[in-house]
Amino acid sequence: MALIDELKFFAKAGKGGDGVVRWRREKFIPMGGPAGGNGGRGGDVYIQAVRDNQLLSQYRHVDHFAAQDGEPGGSRSLHGAHGEDEVIKLPIGSVVTNKATGDKIQLLAEGEKILILQGGGGGKGNENFKSSTNVSPKEWTPGRAGDEADFFVELELIADAGLIGLPNAGKSSLLNVVTNAKAKVGDYAFTTLDPNLGDCFGYILADIPGLIEGASEGKGLGVRFLKHIKRTKALIHLVSFENELTKAGGMMKVYKEIRTELKKYDENLGFEAGEGLCDKEEIILLTKTDVLPEDEKEKIIAKRIKEFEKLGGKVYAISLFDDVSIKEFSDELVKYFRSIEK
Repeated sequence: MALIDELKFFAKAGKGGDGVVRWRREKFIPMGGPAGGNGGRGGDVYIQAVRDNQLLSQYRHVDHFAAQDGEPGGSRSLHGAHGEDEVIKLPIGSVVTNKATGDKIQLLAEGEKILILQGGGGGKGNENFKSSTNVSPKEWTPGRAGDEADFFVELELIADAGLIGLPNAGKSSLLNVVTNAKAKVGDYAFTTLDPNLGDCFGYILADIPGLIEGASEGKGLGVRFLKHIKRTKALIHLVSFENELTKAGGMMKVYKEIRTELKKYDENLGFEAGEGLCDKEEIILLTKTDVLPEDEKEKIIAKRIKEFEKLGGKVYAISLFDDVSIKEFSDELVKYFRSIEK
């Protein structure tokens, strides 16, 4: 399922209810004193984190949120009811920016609820203005307006692993076979224009659109998608055996191109050592073994696995047409996730 990862909206907190002018009207007290109540407070606006990465798609045609206004005061010194709060639910990982102030709020934990706009205070009724020199006040004050602002929401995925690699490396196809995702697949670059998500036995995988040389400066699909792998626990780096046959320098050159883009992205954002994309644990997955000549396949696969293992991480080779290799990789992936949870 394609992911909506940005949202713009206007939000307004409730206006406070007006104070009122009222008088006591009781039997035997025809000229009672002031009894106008205060207005109720306007409702506040909150954002709340929920575990639903697809939630922003529900707001595609919604760009306005408003809390309820407070009720005006009543007779017999009764205060008006407070307005109901407006709670805007957003996916975990959302970064919410107040466009006027530039203030940013990050939603990082499920259920987290943060105030973004405060409702206006209620006005005062005439009872509040009674004094020894003003026994029949007719003064009252209106409720104050609530805060309002335009906001921009940017979703930065919090997934267990992000699938990275050049366009057409097989990320969407892998996501489809190890999860029940239905990502678009095609034999051309940039099939994936938006991140896709899948659930692998309770662990979330994010298929990040293909990276190309210069992505850290915005080329191709650029930094818009690099942001989505900032918060993943690990990276699954796909390198296709097609590059063994068609690209000068082979698979290792392709691998290093992507690592260079990650490093540049880290440098551009000023990440401290140990905090950047290059510092995440990485699983290297050599894909599309089926494109290799049958008589040389085993020899080439063994050679490339040995070459990539020298980098120090886990290395696997698969073909999406080989159910055995897919099953073995899926099992190893679950074991890996469980191990890093401990």
